[in-house]
Amino acid sequence: MMITITELQSERLILRALGADDAPAVLEYHRRCWPSVAPWMPLVEPQFFTVEAHRARLESERTSRLVGSAVRFYLFRQSDPAGPIIGDLNFSSIIRGAFQSCFVGYKMDGAAAGQGYMTEALRRGAEFALTELRLHRLEANIIPRNLPSRRVAAKAGFVEEGLSHKYLRINGVWEDHLHYVLLNNDYDDDPSAGTGRFTLGARLTIDNSSNDS
Repeated sequence: MMITITELQSERLILRALGADDAPAVLEYHRRCWPSVAPWMPLVEPQFFTVEAHRARLESERTSRLVGSAVRFYLFRQSDPAGPIIGDLNFSSIIRGAFQSCFVGYKMDGAAAGQGYMTEALRRGAEFALTELRLHRLEANIIPRNLPSRRVAAKAGFVEEGLSHKYLRINGVWEDHLHYVLLNNDYDDDPSAGTGRFTLGARLTIDNSSNDS
């Protein structure tokens, strides 16, 4: 299923899918945020920090949207819609059929952390994934000592399901990860209906007073 929605809004944010022409802005965002997010990310080659690499990456993201396998939203303040980018939220490895699931990843520029932006974006993105994309299960995998990321997931309604040992190679080291999952308990069990329903409850009520990232 092609993903045609490329912009969402929450109370304070714009979540926007970008294209190849936005490569300079995306590169600038990664240069700013990398010192704070590098401990939680796979190692990258020096080529990653070039306009050419991000232009190719954004083209790949567009292709993924067209085939319905992933969508990445870049975060902007509504008060500054032209930028700078302050974070990103990615729904990847979307699998249909009996699974109807995807992985969720997110990161935030350190200068914008601590203001509840990431929780707000994740709640809005989860609503989109469970209603518009009609997914049944969202999974975020988080290193146990990454407490800010765990708080974001928990405040967005994700529930810790368990631990996988040496699950991903992060910053050059095989790291254990906790699985945080959000289920659509109102998902339509009739596949012929072709729709899913998600009831917005207390778990997805946006709280801008939170001190997470």
